[in-house]
Amino acid sequence: MVLLAALLGGCVGPGLSRFEQVLAANDSATTALGQWCKAQAIATPPTIRALANRAAQAPASTEIRAALGVGAHEAVGYRHVQLVCGDTVMSVAHNWYVPGRLTPEMNRTLETSDTPFGKVVSPLGFRRERLSEQRGAMAECPQGTVLSHRAVLKLSDGRAISVVVECYTRANISRATN
Repeated sequence: MVLLAALLGGCVGPGLSRFEQVLAANDSATTALGQWCKAQAIATPPTIRALANRAAQAPASTEIRAALGVGAHEAVGYRHVQLVCGDTVMSVAHNWYVPGRLTPEMNRTLETSDTPFGKVVSPLGFRRERLSEQRGAMAECPQGTVLSHRAVLKLSDGRAISVVVECYTRANISRATN
């Protein structure tokens, strides 16, 4: 683990630190990735799309249900996506959400489009509460992840709408300028 941290520290340096600052400055990872994609000239236009794996299933654990504030029988949706800018995969995300706290149109969009969750629910004015973060991969993240976040998205009344695990790829820092 020490060797991995040393390798990551040597390879990612200031690029990862700047990327972390952009993420920290935004409640929406989609917005942050769009800003980063534009600043790093990863693609033109710097549009973030969510390539959904519609076959993926991950039932909400007791921990996720508690973070969402839902009981054992309340519906929880799941969306597993790759967030891309152009043809570059910026992150892999796992998103458990409460369909009953979204509008019917939002639910339809999540089920049928490549629109990122953050963009779909932005009219709700959510705020992001980071639960944990680490350089490298959390258990849910693929190999090659350089930064992982676990967060809950909450409405202004404090109700959670989503728990996300975000796995940011090396592509975010490979073009970062010093």
